[in-house]
Amino acid sequence: MTEEDKKLLSTFEARLRHFMYLHDELKRENAQLKQLLTDKDAEVKRVENSRKELEAMYTNLKMARTISIHDKDISDTKQRLSRLVREVDKCIALLNE
Repeated sequence: MTEEDKKLLSTFEARLRHFMYLHDELKRENAQLKQLLTDKDAEVKRVENSRKELEAMYTNLKMARTISIHDKDISDTKQRLSRLVREVDKCIALLNE
C-alpha cells in the first residue's frame, strides 16, 4: 500500500468515525425530542381535562346564579308562579268540561 493510499484510508476512517459520532448524537437528540413530545402530549391532555372541569363548573355557576332568587325578585317570582298555576287550573277545568 502506498503512502497516498494510507493517507486516503486514514482520512476515510476519520470521516467514518465522525459520521458515526454524528449519527449517535442525532439518535440521542431524536430520543430527547420524542420524550419531550410525549411530555407535551400528556400536558395537553391534562390542560384539556382541566378546561373541561372549569367549563362544567362555570356552567353550574351560571345555572346557580340563574336559579338563585334575590329578595326583590321573590314577590315577582311568586306572582309569576301564581299566574302559571291559575292558567294550569283553567286548562284543567276546560279539559274536564
